[in-house]
Amino acid sequence: MKVYLVGGAVRDRRLGLPVRERDWVVVGATPQELLSQGYKPVGRDFPVFLHPVSKEEYALARTERKTGPGYTGFETCSDPTITLEEDLRRRDLTINAMAETPGGELIDPYGGAEDLDNGLLRHVSPAFAEDPVRILRVARFAARFANMGFRVAHQTNALMRQMVENGEVDHLVPERVWSEFARALQAKTPERFFDVLYGCGALARLFPEIEPLYRQAPPARHGHEGAFPALRASVALDADPAIRCAALGCDISRCAGAAFDSRRLETMCTRLHAPTAWRDLAMLALRHRERIHAAATLPAAAMLDLLGELDAWRRGERFEDILLVCRADARLPDDAPGYPPAGVLRAAGQAAAAVRVDDLVAAGVDGKAIAGELRQRRIRAIREKPG
Repeated sequence: MKVYLVGGAVRDRRLGLPVRERDWVVVGATPQELLSQGYKPVGRDFPVFLHPVSKEEYALARTERKTGPGYTGFETCSDPTITLEEDLRRRDLTINAMAETPGGELIDPYGGAEDLDNGLLRHVSPAFAEDPVRILRVARFAARFANMGFRVAHQTNALMRQMVENGEVDHLVPERVWSEFARALQAKTPERFFDVLYGCGALARLFPEIEPLYRQAPPARHGHEGAFPALRASVALDADPAIRCAALGCDISRCAGAAFDSRRLETMCTRLHAPTAWRDLAMLALRHRERIHAAATLPAAAMLDLLGELDAWRRGERFEDILLVCRADARLPDDAPGYPPAGVLRAAGQAAAAVRVDDLVAAGVDGKAIAGELRQRRIRAIREKPG
């Protein structure tokens, strides 16, 4: 029985990046042998075990055979005769198909180290075409490593285009598409995710709402840089993925105009099985961004209504997230000191919140008149706030 460190840990260590998790391949062993040593089984489709001490994943070396369409149509074989090279051959990219011995010796049968040096995302073998999830993974890796100069190999892009033409991407389930999309949004250059999908023809199939952006933004040296101004601005603000997703919705709306309203956005989020919190943030930003941009010119009553629709007092953290989305959408200069409408709305919210129901009750206002009086006093407080 031999054990090797494989995959992302080997790749990231050679790139000088933090290693967040380590995966291992076990060659020459049976499930019974690992169970006898205290490993805990966790894999359903193939034998994967948790180490009894480190809790890291140890998978028996395996091969796969395509038996049907999509990414679930595989028959997996795992037995002690399968070699490390055979196991690595089934992986997606050469940079993910390297291994290390316990002593740190590199095992690289498919040229992953050279591709790392050359900044190349290249498929390991023709078996790449059997799994459409790999198209999404290549796009995500392109987004993650674009700042390091990585690009997709021409032959790999050609193979992905062939997969799209053969209808493989049509078998991807929403959960898997969303998972890769959400992870790509965490990258420093998330727009590269869409560039790669556009380049192989998959964008129109998976994200038809985004594909029109490429017809409006002319190609640049590094993709269609002008297609995603709000998304790029949100990255510069170091915003979390939910905020970046909402900023992307603003970019789509800017391109499509009235054709991409909050209802169309909700349809998109439903199709992709987006988390409710992400969907709500994006819809609120899209629905109210124009009024938020113009907050300084709104009458006090309209400002109070806007704060209520944003649920600014009960959902203060989400309110701040919406303001951050709108700041990205405003595309302010990089050296701008802030987003003025945010300050206006915060001050209005504080002034209105200072008028409390308890004070009206203590002043003897009749119960039926409280709601109307509260509104009028809050409007007055907003109108009279300093500044």
